[in-house]
This record gives sequence, structure tokens and C-alpha cells, in this order.
Amino acid sequence: MKKSNNNHLSEEEKRAILRAADEIIATGGRTLLAKILKGSREKKVLQLKLDKCPVYGYFKSEKLEEVQNKIEWMIDYDFLDIQYSGKLPMIIFTERGWHIERDQMADEILREWQQWIEQGISHPDMSYLKDRNREMILLFLEKVKETQDKRYIPYLKTWAEIDYKKVKAKIQETIKALELNEPIDHQVKLKREESTKEMLEGEAPQDLLLKCYECGERFLFTVGEQKFYKQKGFVYPKRCNECRNQRDEEFLW
Repeated sequence: MKKSNNNHLSEEEKRAILRAADEIIATGGRTLLAKILKGSREKKVLQLKLDKCPVYGYFKSEKLEEVQNKIEWMIDYDFLDIQYSGKLPMIIFTERGWHIERDQMADEILREWQQWIEQGISHPDMSYLKDRNREMILLFLEKVKETQDKRYIPYLKTWAEIDYKKVKAKIQETIKALELNEPIDHQVKLKREESTKEMLEGEAPQDLLLKCYECGERFLFTVGEQKFYKQKGFVYPKRCNECRNQRDEEFLW
């Protein structure tokens, strides 16, 4: 396992945190995510079967506080975000984080299919793919097509029998491409891989210039203020400090 310093996480660590987050998106918070990655044997973790996550215990040799700091880094660098459900702060993917995770999940399913082939499993239950995220499923089918491996055709046919019309049509397209041995569009594949690599760089937090709804002037919204607002579940301010203070004075009068 690659080690990170205080200012940066390795690609492997980023992917592990995103994979663990996938298990609790919009249903669990930072502490629960840290416990998955730490390999906690806490009752809630076991009841939710989070110990079955492929990256469960990934940071088992580190302190829980250190794991939590890594998660905060992922939030700061635009991989994860916080969304409040009532008063409870839940982990969600940013657009960047989901771009990486859907690619990772598609690869994970493809590896599973490869293992089934090696084990001689001919007709597995494909119901687990039904109602999955459509973007991820379409990406997965694209990756299956790129293998040019006809051994996946029986799996695709089994899957097509139980999924919805739109997904079924895409599955049939993939079957046809494999049967006809259609050439791979290497430019599309390369562009996709480069996009994911770029996304993995993250985006360092920076001060923002916001426009005041009241006076129209620009005002600075610092990184520290942004973090405070996110932690509290507040929306970003629409007025500069001067206009806010003026409104407060008018309210008091």
C-alpha cells in the first residue's frame, strides 16, 4: 500500500476511499466511512454488512483520526461532499468523485465476470445489475465491448432477459459488436482514460469571489469560510459582509 503525506493522497488511497464511500452514499457520514476503512468491528458496521466491502480495513494500521483526516482531504479536494439529511451530514460524491467511482465500479464488475468465466460459471444470476446507476451500466457495457471477448455473450443474453427495455437495447448492441468483432475505438478509450487520470488529480480548495445579491459588488469567500459553511450545512452567502451587517442593523431597529 502506498503511503500518503499530510498534503496528498496516492491514487490507490483515493480510489479506496471512493469505493468505501459507494457503500454508504447519502445514507452515512464521515465517521461511518472512516470505520469501514479502518476495519471496525462495531455492531452497526457488521449489521449493515459493511465488512463485505472490498476495501474494508484498507487503513487498518492507522488511527481512526488519521483516516478521518484523509476523508476530510477528499472533501477539500472535490472528491466527496456533505449533504444534510435533516441535521445529519451525509457523504455524497462530487461530479469528480462519481466520474472516478463509476469507472472503478465498471472495472470491478468486469473483473467479477472474468472470474466467473475462469470458474466455469455459465448462467449467473444477473438481477444484481438491475436498477444500478445507468451511467455506470453503459460504461460497463462499453468496457465489455472493448474486450472483444465472445465468452461474455451468454452473460449478456442472460442479463438482457431480466432488465428494462433501454438497458436491454444497449446489451443487444454490445452482443452484436462482440459477434461481429467490431474494432475498438482506441481514441474514445484513450480519451476516457485520460479524463479519469485528470480527475484523480483533484482540485485544491481556493478562495472564491462571490457577487453580492444586494449591492452587486464582489466579495471574498475564503477557504476557511467555505469549510465552516459546509460543516454546518449552510448555503453560500448571497450578500457581502457590509450588506449583511446593514440588514442586521435594520432588523434590530
